[in-house]
Amino acid sequence: MTKTIKREQKHFKKYNESRVELPNLVEAQLLSYQAFVDKGIAEVLSEFTPIEDYSGKKFKIEFLDYEFIKPDTNEFEAKSNKQNYQAGIKAKVKLTNKILKIEKEQEIFLTDFPMMTEHGTFIINGVERVVVPQLARSFGMFFTMQELKGGRYFGVKILPARGSWIEMDTEPDGMIYVKIDRKRKFLVSSLLRVLAPEGTENVADLFKDKATKEIIEKCIKHDPAKNRGDSFIEIHKRLRDGELTTASHAEVFVNSVFSEERYDLHKVGRHYFNQRFDKPMDKKELERTTLSIDDLITSIEYIVSLNNTPNALPDDIDHLGSRRLKYFGEMIQQKFRVGMFQIQRNIQDRMSIIGVDATLPMQFVSPRPLQARIKEFFTTNQLSQFMLQDNILAELEHLRTVSALGPGGLVRERASIEVRDVHPSHYGRLCPIQTPEGQNIGLILRLANYAKVNDFGMIETPYAKVVKGQVTKEIAFLNAADEQRYNIADATVEIDANGKIKDKLVEVRIAGNPGMVGKDKVDYIDVSSKQAFSVATSMIPFLNHDDANRALMGSNMQKQSVPCINPDAPLVATGIEERAARATGRMVLAKESGVVTAMDANMIKVKGNDGKEIEYPLISFMRTNNFSALSQRPSVDLNQKVKKGDILADCSSTDNGQISLGQNILIAFMSWYGANYEDAIIISDRLVKEDKFTSIQVEEFMEDVRDTKLGEEVTTHDIPNVGEGKLKNLDEDGIIRVGAEVFPGDILVGKITPKGETQLTPEERLLRSIFGEKAQDVKDTSLRVKGGKRGFVIGVKVFSRDKGEINEPGVIKRIYVEVAQLRNVSVGDKLAGRHGNKGVISRVLPREDMPYMADGTPIDIILTPLGVPSRMNLGQILELHLGMAAKKLNYQAVVPPFAGATEEEIKDELEKAGYSRSGTMPLYDGLTGEKFNQDIAVGYMYMLKLHHMVDDKMHSRSIGPYSLINQQPLGGKAQRGGQRFGEMEVWALLGHGTAHILREVLTIKSDDIIGRSAAFDAIVKGNEIPEPNLPASFKVLLKNLRGLALDIDLKKSK
Repeated sequence: MTKTIKREQKHFKKYNESRVELPNLVEAQLLSYQAFVDKGIAEVLSEFTPIEDYSGKKFKIEFLDYEFIKPDTNEFEAKSNKQNYQAGIKAKVKLTNKILKIEKEQEIFLTDFPMMTEHGTFIINGVERVVVPQLARSFGMFFTMQELKGGRYFGVKILPARGSWIEMDTEPDGMIYVKIDRKRKFLVSSLLRVLAPEGTENVADLFKDKATKEIIEKCIKHDPAKNRGDSFIEIHKRLRDGELTTASHAEVFVNSVFSEERYDLHKVGRHYFNQRFDKPMDKKELERTTLSIDDLITSIEYIVSLNNTPNALPDDIDHLGSRRLKYFGEMIQQKFRVGMFQIQRNIQDRMSIIGVDATLPMQFVSPRPLQARIKEFFTTNQLSQFMLQDNILAELEHLRTVSALGPGGLVRERASIEVRDVHPSHYGRLCPIQTPEGQNIGLILRLANYAKVNDFGMIETPYAKVVKGQVTKEIAFLNAADEQRYNIADATVEIDANGKIKDKLVEVRIAGNPGMVGKDKVDYIDVSSKQAFSVATSMIPFLNHDDANRALMGSNMQKQSVPCINPDAPLVATGIEERAARATGRMVLAKESGVVTAMDANMIKVKGNDGKEIEYPLISFMRTNNFSALSQRPSVDLNQKVKKGDILADCSSTDNGQISLGQNILIAFMSWYGANYEDAIIISDRLVKEDKFTSIQVEEFMEDVRDTKLGEEVTTHDIPNVGEGKLKNLDEDGIIRVGAEVFPGDILVGKITPKGETQLTPEERLLRSIFGEKAQDVKDTSLRVKGGKRGFVIGVKVFSRDKGEINEPGVIKRIYVEVAQLRNVSVGDKLAGRHGNKGVISRVLPREDMPYMADGTPIDIILTPLGVPSRMNLGQILELHLGMAAKKLNYQAVVPPFAGATEEEIKDELEKAGYSRSGTMPLYDGLTGEKFNQDIAVGYMYMLKLHHMVDDKMHSRSIGPYSLINQQPLGGKAQRGGQRFGEMEVWALLGHGTAHILREVLTIKSDDIIGRSAAFDAIVKGNEIPEPNLPASFKVLLKNLRGLALDIDLKKSK
C-alpha cells in the first residue's frame, strides 16, 4: 500500500480565515427527514382524526399514535441483497361503535417507509437514490403590473398552499376586478361583500384611505350585484358557469371555497404578508392561514398606492424572497396526505357497507393506497433521482442540488431566460457558476457553501455584524428579502488586527446592487470569500482569474472525474477539500479517542480510553451507481493514538482526508509536431507505467432463470456445442467462480432453455427412454461477457425463489456477477484540469521522446498554448507556476477564491524554489536533443481523468443488424451499428465530383440488397462488380409518395 506524505499548508497575504465554520454540508437533507419522522406523520394523522361514517351515527375511527418498527437489514445488506433499506410504520387505531357503544384499540401496519442513511440518501431496490429539493414559488401575495393603453396598472396574485388562486387587477377604467382560478372576472366589491362581517352596510366604509374608498365606491356603482346575496350568486356564476342557483346555495358554495378545509395560505404566506405590512407576528396570528377581510383591505390599499406612485415597481418573481425550497419532508408529507385521504374515503365507504356488529378497526382500514403513494414517490417522482457516484464530490453536490423542475415546478421547454439567469439575490445562497450546460441550464442549481434553509424553506446566508466600522463576532443569518435593507461588504475588505475596517470608503451591496458607502454605514460583512460558491466551484484555485463559462465546465468536470487507484491531494488547493471529504460520510472517522489495536484491508479496531474496543468495517471494491469502485484503505498505523473525529481510513477519492480527484502532473504549454492540435493532449508513457491515472471499473451482469411454457430453464456447466476451454471456470451449477479472468464472449452463467418439441423419430425416442430428459432439445442461452468488456470476477450473488428472495412471477433464480476491470489511461481518454481546460489524449509517447528540462527531467503532459487566451481561463497558468514552486519547496499552497496568491507572490515563490520569475524555462526536444527556440511555461497542474473513457466508446462493425424499413445498418454501439455516410458527407463527395464513389456509397455499400450481395459474390470470384440496383430507401420514398395518392411510375432512360 503506498502511503502519501501530508504536506504542510501555506497561506498567502490575502488569505483570511472564515468567520464561521463551514456547516454540515448535508444537514438540510437529514433535518428535513427527521422533522417528517418526528412531526410530519403526526400532523397528517391528526388531520384525519376522527373519521366518521357519512351519517355520523354508526362508527368513528381515530388514529391515536404511531411508531417505527426497527428495520431488519442495515444499509449495506440492503444494497447487497437488492432490497429497500426501510422500516415499517404501525399506527394505534381506535374504533368506536356508536350503536353498540363499544370502543376497541388495535395496532395496524400502515406502510414500509424508506430510511435515510446517515449521509442523506435512500436505498431503493439496492440502488442509492437522492431526493432533490425543489425551488418553487413561495406562498403568499405577489404584486404584479401590466401595461395597458399607455398606462401602468398594478394588481395582486394570492397563491395559497391549498385552494383557489385569487388575482386582482386594476383596469384602465380605474376599477379593480377579481378572477378566482383564472375564471371570468367580477368586480372587487362583490368579493368584499362576501368576506365582510354580516350586516356591513357599505363595504367602502371599511377603507380608511380616501383614494381607495373612491375606487371601491365606483366599483359598487358599476357592480351588477347590489347586496350580499346577489354577490354570492355573482361569484357562483363565475366559478360554476351555467349552473342555476339560489342565494343560500351560492353562499354555502362560496364560503366553502374560503373555508379552512379548502383554503390554506400556509404559515409561510401568512408570515411574509404580516412581516411586509407590519401586522402582528404573534403565534396565534401566524397560525391563521385563511384569507380575511383585513388581508383583502390591506392588499387593495397597497394596489391603489402603487397605482398612484409614479416610479412604483412590481414584485420580482425571480427574487429568492419570492421562492422557497421544498425539501424531502414537505414533499413526502404531501404524498402521505394524499394516501391518507384515499384511506379515509375507503373507510367511509366501508362504514356504509359493513354491518353494525363490526368492532375491529382492521375491518375498516386498508393501508394499500398509502403504500402505493410512497412507492410511487420514491420510484417514479422526477425529484427522486438515481444518485451520481462517479466520485464523492459528485455524491456531495447531488445532495446539495436544487431543482426548479418537477411536479408543480417549471417545464424545461417553456422556462424563460429570466428564470434561468443568475439573480443578485442568489449571492451566498445559490452558486452562480455551477449549473448543467444543456437544456437544464439555470434550472438545476447548487446550494452555496454556507447556505442554510430556515423553517419556512427560505435560503439564508450568514453575515458578521459591523458596528461603526468594527466587525463583531455576532453572526446573523439573513434571507434574500431581509438582505435588501442592509449595506453588506465583501469578505476581502481589509481589516486591521482589532477587527476595524481600514478603508474610509467601502464597496458594498445595497439591495443587491453595487455601491460605495463610508465604513460607518456598513451593516454586515461576508463571512468568507468562498461564501457565494458551491463546494465544487470553491475547489477551483484562482477562480477569480477564470471566465465564468470555463469555471462552470471546471465545476462540472470535477464531478465526472474517476477515482485513481493512488489518490494524490492537489499541490495547489483551496482549503475546502478536507471539510468536503468529511461531509460525504465515505471516510471512516474515529467515534471515540483511543489506540489502534488491529487493522487489515477489511477492518480497523480501536481500543477506547474506557477499555472498550470498537471495530470499524472497511468497504472493498463496492460498485457505485456510475460503475466506479468505492474502497476504503487505512490511513493510521498500528498502536497509533487517535482522537475522536480523526480519520482512520481514506476512501477511493481522498488522500490524507482531502478530496483528491486527480494527479499532480508536470506540464508544458507548447505545440509538438502538430500532435496537440485542437486541444489534443500528449502524455508520457511514464503515466501509464506508474499507474498515475489507472482506475477500477466495476460492472454488474444479471441473468434471470425463468419458468417458460416449454419447461424450466436450467443453469448448468453442461452446455451443448461449447468447448472445454470456455467451461473451465464454471462450477457445477454453471456459475463462474470468483477470481476468474474473463474476456468478451466468455460465459458468466451457463444456462440452457428447452426448445419447442418436434415429432420424435424412433431412434430419438429410444435415446430419450435410455437417457431420460437429457437428450431433449435445448438451446444455449448463457450469459456472456459483452463485446469490449473484460476483467476479473469479484462477486457472485444468487437469489432464489425457493428461499423467498424473489417474488417476481416466472423467475426461478436471479444471478448477479460483478466484474472489475483495471483501466489504464490510453489514447482517446478525456483529461481535464480544474479550470474547464479539457482535451482528448492523441498520443502516448515514450518518455525518451518527450521534451525535457535542462536537468534531464522529461515532461509528463504537453498541452496546447492556444487553449488559454481565447478561453480566458488564466487560473490554469497561475496554478501551473505556483504548483512548480510548491512541489520544489514541498508544501500545499492554499488559494481560496478571491483570497489567493497574487502574481507578485507567485513570482517570489518561484524565485525561492530556484526558478525564473517568469515561470518559463528552456526545454529540449526528446527526439533530436535540440533546444526549442523559445522558453516554455512549465509547472505542476492538477489533472483529472474523466469518465468519458475510450474503452466504453470504442466500437467496430463488420457484419451486423440492418433496419427493417430501409435496410440500412443500424447506428450506435448498443445496436452494433455502423458509421452513417450522411447528408453532409454526400455533399462533400458532390463538391469533389466523385460520381462513381458516390453511387457506390449510396447503393451497394448501403441498402441495395440485391446489389450488395452480387458485389460480394463478384469480389469473392474475382469478377467485375455489376451495376447497382435501386436502393431500399428509394423504394420507401416511393411508398410514401403513393401513400399521398401520387401515381409514380419509374421509366428507364434510353
